[in-house]
Amino acid sequence: MMSTSTKDLQDRVALVIGAGSIAAGIGIGRAIAICMARSGARVIAADADLAAAEETVSLIHDEGGQAEACTVDVLDDASITGLIAGIEKRYGRLDILHCNVGLGKSGPSGNTSPADWRRISDANLTSLHVAAQAVLPMMRAQGGGVITVTSSIASIRHVGYPHLAYSATKAGANQFVRALAVELAPDGIRVNAIIAGLIDTPRIGITLAQSYGDRTEAQMRETRARQCPMGRMGTAWDIAETSVFLASERAGYITGTDIVVDGGLSASIRQAVDG
Repeated sequence: MMSTSTKDLQDRVALVIGAGSIAAGIGIGRAIAICMARSGARVIAADADLAAAEETVSLIHDEGGQAEACTVDVLDDASITGLIAGIEKRYGRLDILHCNVGLGKSGPSGNTSPADWRRISDANLTSLHVAAQAVLPMMRAQGGGVITVTSSIASIRHVGYPHLAYSATKAGANQFVRALAVELAPDGIRVNAIIAGLIDTPRIGITLAQSYGDRTEAQMRETRARQCPMGRMGTAWDIAETSVFLASERAGYITGTDIVVDGGLSASIRQAVDG
C-alpha cells in the first residue's frame, strides 16, 4: 500500500464522489479518499452505496483522519446539488472536488440501447457539469479550488474489447476538463483529469469478466497485466497519489490537462500474446 507522507491538503475540505468500492478491497475512489485524508484533508466520502462510503470512512478513522460518509446518486441532479449544499451549510467552503464516476456497458455496441447510452452519459458527463456548477459559487467566493475527474485509457484508445459508450463519454470528460479549466482559470480554479490505465481494482472482476470471453478471472488479470509495458496493472493507489498531487499547491500551475497514469500503455502498440 502506498502512503501519502506529506500534509499537502492540511485543513482543506474535499468531496470525493464515488468514494466507495463495488466489492471488498480498495477501489480508486476509496484510495483517493484515504490518501486525501492522509494528506490532512477533511474528506466527504460520497457514494450511491452508503455502506461502501461508510466503510471508506471507517478506514480513514482507523488511521486518525477526518471523514464523513454521504449518499449521492449521480443520475439525480437534486441529489448532487443537495449534497454540495449540505457541505456549504456545514463547512462554508469546499476546496477540492474529485469526481470518480464511471458507468459503462462492455460488449458489442448494438447491445447498448439508447436508454443505456443516456444513463452512461448522464453518469459520466452530465454529473460532472451539475457537480461543477454547484461548487463554483463556493470556490469563487473563497478565491480558488480544484476539480479533478477520473478518466480512462479507454477515452484515448481501444483497450482490446468493445466499450463504446464508456469510451465516448470518458473522451467527452477529457474535453469537459479542458474547456472548463480555461473558463475558470481567472478565478483560480484548476480543473484536470487523470487518465487511468488498466488498474487492478475490485471492479474489474465484476464488470469486465465477460469482456474477456471464457477466461477465468485469474486469466483475465494475467492478460491485462501482459498488455502493460511495465508488466503489471496499476493500483488504485497510483491514481490516488496523482489526485493528491493535482489537488495540492505542488500542481499550482497545472490546469486544463490530463495526466496519464498507465504504465506506458498509451505510448505502446503492444498487445498481450495468449498462450
